[in-house]
Amino acid sequence: MPRLTPRRLALLAFGALLTVGCARVTHIHPGGVSNRPYTPVVRAGGFLYLAGQIGGDASKGGALVPGGIEGETRQVLENIKTLLAASGSSMDRVVKCTVFLVDIGEWDRMNAVYRTYFPEGRYPARTAVGVAGLPGGARVEIECLAKA
Repeated sequence: MPRLTPRRLALLAFGALLTVGCARVTHIHPGGVSNRPYTPVVRAGGFLYLAGQIGGDASKGGALVPGGIEGETRQVLENIKTLLAASGSSMDRVVKCTVFLVDIGEWDRMNAVYRTYFPEGRYPARTAVGVAGLPGGARVEIECLAKA
């Protein structure tokens, strides 16, 4: 077996980058999702990158749903489920989420809803960030990375 020299290691790493760089990228715009200046889902390299979702109901012109943080979190996760299904995936294939909260004091109430969308003990990796504001006066926004 040949020795792994720094040069060979560099060539191997470069080849891996080329392989990733050659992955086909598909922009997915499912029906019923608002036509904003971004792509709701991008498929690349076996993964789905979901744009951040707020608690707007597409069937009602994207208006935020009532019910405070719980209602918005539920709608956000339903929007994510819809995007995943339209892309051939599902909630059990989500590997990472980022949650943005306007009021970090609503953390526990958001989590109470969030946990119902994933099997106990199999939650995706997650980062949560407190922010000064979100589009449309939303209280929560969640973006996800999922296996295609």
